Amino acid sequence: MRWRKVALCVVAFSLMGSSFMFADAVSQKIRVWSNGKEIADGGYVIDGKTYIPAREAGGIVSWDGSGKVTIIKPNVHMVLFKGDNVFGNVNTGKLKIKVLAQVDSLNDEVAAVKIAIADPSGNVKDIQSQELGSSKKEDFWFSTSEFTYDFKDTGKYRVGFYIKATKNSDYVLVSEKVITALQ
Repeated sequence: MRWRKVALCVVAFSLMGSSFMFADAVSQKIRVWSNGKEIADGGYVIDGKTYIPAREAGGIVSWDGSGKVTIIKPNVHMVLFKGDNVFGNVNTGKLKIKVLAQVDSLNDEVAAVKIAIADPSGNVKDIQSQELGSSKKEDFWFSTSEFTYDFKDTGKYRVGFYIKATKNSDYVLVSEKVITALQ
């Protein structure tokens, strides 16, 4: 009788060990890049499909606690104006510019939007923001007033479009446009 209990335990532990080995073989941790940057947490391949953390998809990620994850990431197109001319690259120095953003497919209510510029060192300067209130705006235009910005250094400047989901939350980057400052 005792040998049967021992045999049963050996079989049970063998099955558990092979299950763990099988699970490890089915899910594989991988390195993932998005727009030239490596995603910090990487991803997993499970049954031939690649999975990444939802926060790495970009936009605002919220979880309601019941298993529903919502990602707010509208289509945002930004155009940069120097006077009446559209531009992408600039020479170093001060420049009067304006940013026009077209927002499409914003299917969730958000509290506010803003435009900011990050210099090549990563220093961010807020340009303009707007509270959206309780009205749902699915498709709209957001235009900054004309402002002067000093492109002090050569390199890539990033004009970012940010959304604030609720009045008390932080702004989250959902789209950006790159300006290259040349000598």
